[in-house]
Amino acid sequence: MKINRRLVLLVTAPLTVAVTFSVLALAPATNQALQANRLTEMVDVAAAAGDLTHQLQRERAAATASVSKQGPLDAFQTSSSATDKSIAAFNSKIGQLSEVPGSAQAALVRIKRFMDELPALRAQVRSGSSTISALAFGYRIVIADLNGYRDGIAQADGVDADIADRIRAAAALSEAAEHTAQQQVTVMRAQAAGGFTIASQRTFDASRLGYTESTGAMFGLGPGEWRTWLERTLSGPKALEARRLEDKIGRTGTSKDIDVTPQAWQKASGDRQTLLRSVEKRIDESIFATVSKERTRLMWTAGAEVALVLLTLVGAVIVAVRLGRVMIRRLRDLRNAAHEVAHTGLPAVMNELSRPGALSGSTPEQVAERSGNPVRTTGGDEIGEVGEAFNAVHHEAVRLAAQQARVHEQFAETLVRVARRGAQLTSVMVSELDTVQRDEADPERMQTLFALDHLAIRMERNTNNLLVLGGYGNARVRSANIGCSTVIVAAAQQIERFDRVSLGVIESGIGIAARAVHDVAHILAELLDNATRFSPPDLQVGVAVWRLWDRAVVQIVDEGVGIPAERRALHNAALREPQAGIGDVRSMGLHVVARLSARHGIVVELRDSSGPGTIAEVTLPANVLAEMPQETAPVQGARGDARGDGVRYETPRPVTAHGQPGRRQPGNVGGRPARPVGAGVGVREGGAPAGVPEYSRPGDGGAASGGADGRGGAYGAGRATDARERATAPAPHPVHDEPVSRIAGVSSSGLPLRQRNTPQQWPTLGKRGGTDQRSGAAAPRPSPRRRDSRQVSDVLAAYAQGINRSTNPRGRSATDDDTERTKK
Repeated sequence: MKINRRLVLLVTAPLTVAVTFSVLALAPATNQALQANRLTEMVDVAAAAGDLTHQLQRERAAATASVSKQGPLDAFQTSSSATDKSIAAFNSKIGQLSEVPGSAQAALVRIKRFMDELPALRAQVRSGSSTISALAFGYRIVIADLNGYRDGIAQADGVDADIADRIRAAAALSEAAEHTAQQQVTVMRAQAAGGFTIASQRTFDASRLGYTESTGAMFGLGPGEWRTWLERTLSGPKALEARRLEDKIGRTGTSKDIDVTPQAWQKASGDRQTLLRSVEKRIDESIFATVSKERTRLMWTAGAEVALVLLTLVGAVIVAVRLGRVMIRRLRDLRNAAHEVAHTGLPAVMNELSRPGALSGSTPEQVAERSGNPVRTTGGDEIGEVGEAFNAVHHEAVRLAAQQARVHEQFAETLVRVARRGAQLTSVMVSELDTVQRDEADPERMQTLFALDHLAIRMERNTNNLLVLGGYGNARVRSANIGCSTVIVAAAQQIERFDRVSLGVIESGIGIAARAVHDVAHILAELLDNATRFSPPDLQVGVAVWRLWDRAVVQIVDEGVGIPAERRALHNAALREPQAGIGDVRSMGLHVVARLSARHGIVVELRDSSGPGTIAEVTLPANVLAEMPQETAPVQGARGDARGDGVRYETPRPVTAHGQPGRRQPGNVGGRPARPVGAGVGVREGGAPAGVPEYSRPGDGGAASGGADGRGGAYGAGRATDARERATAPAPHPVHDEPVSRIAGVSSSGLPLRQRNTPQQWPTLGKRGGTDQRSGAAAPRPSPRRRDSRQVSDVLAAYAQGINRSTNPRGRSATDDDTERTKK
């Protein structure tokens, strides 16, 4: 789960708890506001009930007057119409109620039932069939329910005690008004009956007592101003007149005529009822204002609390979101910086440090400081500390990489110095060998010298490998392009079993640019050495070259055990991307080939052969190739340019143990006919041994000696040329009794010497200012002496045996060595 989702969950949990407790905290205030609103609605209905009560009291008085023949029926019709209007207003108010207490709700139900029965009661009044007692009782019941509703709303939940007392005080005033209204009807009944009866007299007295008790309850529950309002209202002439008539009627005994006319009583009592209704209406308005004010206060309080809670929650959410976004952004920056360092920055720094000379004299600490800090925004919190720690880790990683690069450079420099010293010693050894070979006539000693000569070639290649791994190359650049077949021959003569290399079809005109000759020969030598080592010793390794558009392809085919696909893929990857380190010693040749190939854009790939063995395919790009006028692959009896510098040679021919020329062994490369290179020891034109071309000696090594730095380490590039420049012109093969005039010269050992080419005809490779660089070049040569053909044959046999000794451990035969290698 990502960090943003975790932060959302982390914020959601406390917010949920906060919302829950906020709702619980807001519930009382909200409930009070709702109850205040319901109370306001019920008070409004109570005011409508008071008006309906007054209209029903008037209708009852008119109905009593009509039934008792004390008033006209039109007055009843008028009061009925006013009552209907009050009923409509009361019903509309009831429809707005949402909740009513139990007692008030029961009263409303009975009021609704009376309203449904009211038309029948009115019909009885109009017909005159109803008695005054039944009529008065019907109206009295509904009026009591209306007053009971007013008193019931005070019992609603959440009603403040003061407001409840006010509501009860208003209900008491309504009951006082009902007592006066009942008193009015009682007097009217007595007037119609000719006087009070004992029952009517008690009813009259009870109404007066009820009025007094109700007004007293109102005075006790209501505020003082309400008493003032009532007293002031009832202190007027109309009220006093009604009070006077009430007292006069009260003093009348039973069974006596009431000395008050019905009209006077109805007018005075009606005026008093109107005055009481005005006070009642004023009190209802006061209660409604008080309840409305309390409702407003509670609603504002609840709204303020809700708004405060919402603002708090919203503020908490905003703060959490902003802080969370800042944290997420910083974490993302840290993550992006880590990805940038892991996938781009650090690999780029490592790649840069892996290049030779990347430090440029800087210390590892300076390199680490230059790399900078990947995390630029840090702080004092934990995320900032992580960023600082990451910067410290990056700094330490770069410092360690720079330190490792410094160690590699020092190790590479050590390798190069060791290689240079070895090359110098090899050069001195080769010079001494040349000096000894020049005057040696003993065939047995010649065997040893030739064996040492061939071993020096291989030592030189190993020395050049160390130079290449150390990041250096051959500082010498040839002045002339060399044919591809000549480069292949030069490469073959740097390996142990050069006699197993067969040249196949080589297209003519393919040459190697002078600047790349040494490196191409070195690449081919490593591949040929690998092919001869891991293939049966009795089989040939074929080489073929052909053009492919603007490129040239060199294939080296062996019939060995092959390479597994997984290992071949690893080798090809290493050949495509040479590693910057020194490399594994066991696969040193692989790293050398990779580095030399990358230097010139050469592609080397190991492929699976259709049969047993492996194909090493070398693709030479256009910048490595050079056009040659014509190049003929060396064949038996043909003469060509073995180095492109004017030295002619004959194909080496195998000889017998007594030095007699043998027969070549045919070979093929990919089905193409090929010929062996160096299959045995032959006789060069001019009498020189032909087992190895003249530039095969260490120190003279020609194209095969690439990879040195030119400071004494890679001296072999020009040695072959120097040897040929010291040689004389080619001469026919020496035979017995051949005239001496056919040979240009002989050495002190009796071997024929070739004619040196003039500087105008051949380049003076390996010389500086036309002077031989070898220490023995300036020494005067002893005068040559002639040898007979028997001596020459002995020398050639010694050469062949020396080559065999150089390619086999001392004391073992070639057959035993090949057998042991096959077992491996």
